[in-house]
Amino acid sequence: MQKIICKKVYDTETATLIKAYSFGNLGDATGYEEDLYQTPEGLYFLHVGGGAESIYPTEDIQRLAKTKVKEWLKAHE
Repeated sequence: MQKIICKKVYDTETATLIKAYSFGNLGDATGYEEDLYQTPEGLYFLHVGGGAESIYPTEDIQRLAKTKVKEWLKAHE
């Protein structure tokens, strides 16, 4: 997936996957996934998606500030 945010390209095909996190089971309407990526330029983003009743009912890319990366990793140990 690719998305342009503030004139920066965030692309799961060219970025490096750092950590994948899943909540719930496959087919669970409230289940979701958050995958942390780093772009070649050093920017971080989450590729998210989930079931219809989850916090991410549609696939999306969300920027993640460098200052929040350690916090996200700790919360998803």
